[in-house]
Amino acid sequence: MILMTNKRLYRNQNDTILGGVASGMAEYFDTDPTLIRILWVIFGLVSLGTAIILYLAMWIIVPEKPMATPKKKTKKK
Repeated sequence: MILMTNKRLYRNQNDTILGGVASGMAEYFDTDPTLIRILWVIFGLVSLGTAIILYLAMWIIVPEKPMATPKKKTKKK
């Protein structure tokens, strides 16, 4: 049985080096951002730069992660 989760891919602006793409992917796949960044570098070298174009496209297309807004406390009378 496959469980469907409501996960979305976002760019994480809290842990970013360039655009937050690798950090967002790491959060989505529940892994270390450094591992994803190393894989991007390896992919960039192997693909002769195609990964750079893909990264830039993801930087433009993938939305930023919405910031959690703190709930307002109401004053009791």
